[in-house]
This record gives sequence, structure tokens and C-alpha cells, in this order.
Amino acid sequence: MLDPKLIRGDLQAVSEQLKKRGVVLDVVRLNTLEEQRKALQVKTQDLQNERNIRSKAVGQAKAAGKNVDDILKEVKDLGDSLKATEEQFEKVQAELNEYLALIPNLTHESVPVGKSEEDNQVVRSWGTPKKFHFTPKDHVDLGAQHNWMDFSTGVKLSQARFVVLRGPLAKLNRALAQFMLDMHTELHGYQEICVPFIVNSDSLFGTGQLPKAKEDLFSLMGDNELYLIPTAEVPVTNTIRDEILESDQLPMKYVCYSPCFRKEAGSYGKDTRGMIRQHQFEKVELVQIVRPEDSYQALENLTMHAEAVLQKLELPYRVMVLCTGDIGFTSAKTYDLEVWLPGQDRYREISSCSNMEAFQARRMAARWRNPATGKPELVHTLNGSALAIGRTMVAILENYQDEDGRIHIPKALQPYMNGVEVI
Repeated sequence: MLDPKLIRGDLQAVSEQLKKRGVVLDVVRLNTLEEQRKALQVKTQDLQNERNIRSKAVGQAKAAGKNVDDILKEVKDLGDSLKATEEQFEKVQAELNEYLALIPNLTHESVPVGKSEEDNQVVRSWGTPKKFHFTPKDHVDLGAQHNWMDFSTGVKLSQARFVVLRGPLAKLNRALAQFMLDMHTELHGYQEICVPFIVNSDSLFGTGQLPKAKEDLFSLMGDNELYLIPTAEVPVTNTIRDEILESDQLPMKYVCYSPCFRKEAGSYGKDTRGMIRQHQFEKVELVQIVRPEDSYQALENLTMHAEAVLQKLELPYRVMVLCTGDIGFTSAKTYDLEVWLPGQDRYREISSCSNMEAFQARRMAARWRNPATGKPELVHTLNGSALAIGRTMVAILENYQDEDGRIHIPKALQPYMNGVEVI
């Protein structure tokens, strides 16, 4: 959430910045609500003061032996007016808060201005796409061998966009998760954390999925408003909700394996073939909580940690900086990692690494105590996939295939596959 003081102080400047994201701010509505809020706040304070004065007058009149009936009626009338004004104030404040919760983050000055993914910019590339002397298959055809990747049973058990993995692919899926967790804990200094995969609405509001992206969430039936997590970012980041951290606790660096659940509501008809866009998938997620002055260096480091997985697996990729028109709701700056898929003859996203600055922290009331001032200040939060496991498997199948349809296991993964070199 943006700082309300920033919006009140320079609404026009905020509006101009949001236009870069393709967002048109309802300035008239915001100004109207803010004027109503201020007027009701002043009226509330005036009524409170007047009631206090009249209440004291009751005591003084009683002490002087005077009749207090008229003063008591005035106090009651003031109380009734105060209650009505407070209710009006709460209603206007709630409407204002609801609108503020739908306003996305402001982008960092280094983010390129653009309208869509076509305007994203390549930052760097690593590796050279392999030249095959045969026509490479995509992962669906490769996985269909021996029925190791079974979409029809996934539909039978659930619905479209679910898959059943068997045999070597099930093992490869597990091996990838362990490989990534080991890399990030042993080489990059992250603490592994295991969190609930079902969260409440407060958690989803804190990281920005609610109310904006409610249509993309799987909610659970029952009396409690609970949801399946769309990413481990939600529970991991919310561990600091309503907390004041001490300076020596920062930075916090967490790595978490989890399944993720998304309706993919906005992707009708998109990537319907294969494992690229599933309702259920698995990720190893990186989360950092840092001091504000450290967050942009932290973003560079976190992105390199995700890149290191692709380099270790020897998968060609490129790093894209997302433009203002393609960046996520909560992010101030995002790098996407796109891995080369020869079966599709194109690069596809496999990780998204973002700095949210104080946007999520403000929603979560997550702060740290600055030793220079002794006062609590908002932390900065960052997260990134390192990596999406299903898409990493897809990349391995397509990049490591041979003419006979066999899959050669990357050297770094072989110890996690009990030494198996080919499946």
C-alpha cells in the first residue's frame, strides 16, 4: 500500500507516476473522500471537546446546587451527534482504505516505461541455446513416453491444468526441490522455513493478493475465510506481520519449498498444452526482509541466486527487466529470468524476482527499530522464485533430450537421482 501521506501531499505527482503503469487514478474521488474525512475528523474533535466542556459544567452546576437537567440533555445530544459523526467518519475512512488498497506500487526510477511485455528489456544473457541435429520435441511429447507425464489422469482426478508425474519424472521433481534448497541454504545463506500452505485473508492482504487478485485464488469452503497459497511468498513474508524487528535481526533471508495454487483466471486459452501454466505447481521461493537502504542491492543478489540454479543446471537463459506496463501490482522493480525451451523455440519465464520496497510492509505493519532514531520504521521486502520446479523440469526435458527421446540428467542433479545419468 502506498503511503497515505504521500497521496495526500502530492496526489497529482502520484497520479502521473501511476499513468506509466497504465493506471488512471480517480483523483476526483480521492479528493472528495479526503475532504469528507478531514471535515468529519474536525467535527468529531469539536464535538468531543464540547461534550467534555458540558460534562464539566454538570459537575460545577451540581456543586453550586443548580438544576442540571438542561445541561444533561445537552451532553446527551452532543453524545448522539458524536456517535453519528464517528459512524460517518468510519464509513468514509473504510471507503478510502478500500480504494487505497487497489492502488498499485510506484515503480522505481530505473524501470523502463512501456505498455506490455513487448517493452521489457534484456539485461543480460547466459549460455548458448543448443543446436540439435534433429527436430527437438516439446516436454509433452517427451513426457508421454512410458506415461511418465499423464495429463488425462490429472483431468480425471481434478480438472484441466493438473498433471500426474510417474517414475523418473516424479523422482526428478523431488530431486529438483532438494537440489534448490541445498543450493540456497549452503551456498547463499538462506534459512529454510516450512510454513502453512493454507492462509487467512489478512495474510493475503498483507502481501497484496487481496483484494486485487481474489479471482485468481482458490478459497476453501467453511466458516473461516481461508485460501490455498498462490506462492510461498504469502506465508513467509507474513511471518513478520505486526512485528517490530531489531536492527541485528536484519537482513532476514528465507528459502521455502511449497506447492502453489492458482486459478489462472486471466489466462483463458493461454498455454493450455503441457506444464507451463498449471493450477497446481511447486516452487522454491526466496524471501528477504531488509533495511530500506539495502533493498536494491538485495534485489541484485537475490536475482543472482536464482540465476545460479540455472547456471548449475547449464540451462541457457536471459534476464529481463520488466517495464512499467508489465510489472506486478506490488512490485517497484522486477527482473524475470527466462529459460530457453527448444521444443517451443523461445525463451519462457521461469522466475520473477522483485523488490516491493515498503509496499507490503505498510499493509502488514512490519517494521524495524532504526538504532539511529530509536523509532520503528517500515522494512523493505523482496521475493523471487529460485526456481519454479515444474518449469525447470520442462527446461531439462527439452534441453537435455537426445534423438531417441531419452533425457540426460544434468551433472549437478545426478547425485540427487542416485547417480542416474539418463532416463
